[in-house]
Amino acid sequence: MPLTDQQAQELRRMVEARRNALLGELREDAARTREQPYAEHAGSAPDAGDESVATLIADLEQADVTRDLDEFRALEAARERLKEGGYGVCADCGNDIGYERLKAFPAALRCVRCQDRHEKTYGGTPKPSL
Repeated sequence: MPLTDQQAQELRRMVEARRNALLGELREDAARTREQPYAEHAGSAPDAGDESVATLIADLEQADVTRDLDEFRALEAARERLKEGGYGVCADCGNDIGYERLKAFPAALRCVRCQDRHEKTYGGTPKPSL
C-alpha cells in the first residue's frame, strides 16, 4: 500500500531530523579529533599498554564516525528519493516498503523480504569464534 500524504510528510520530517542530528554529531566528532589527537590518548611517553588503549580508542572513534557517515549518506539518498517520488519503493522488487519499516528506519532502501535476502547474500561469511 503506497504511503499517504500524511505518512510521507511524517517520514520526511523524520529523515530531516535524523540527518540534522547526524550532521551535528559528525561535526562534533571532527572537532574532537582535531582537538584530541592520537598522541594525547597515548600520553607523552606511552608504554605498550598505553599505546594499545590509545589505538583501541582511536579505532572505536573511527568506527563510530564511519557508522554515522554511512547512515548520513543513506539519509541523503532517502531525501533524493523523496524529491524524485521513489521513496517507499523497494529498490529490488519494486513493491511498496511498509510504513512501519520506514518509520523504524526512514532510510530503508528495500522491503523486509528483499533486505533479508540481501543480507543473506551479501552479509559475508560468518567468522569463527571461541
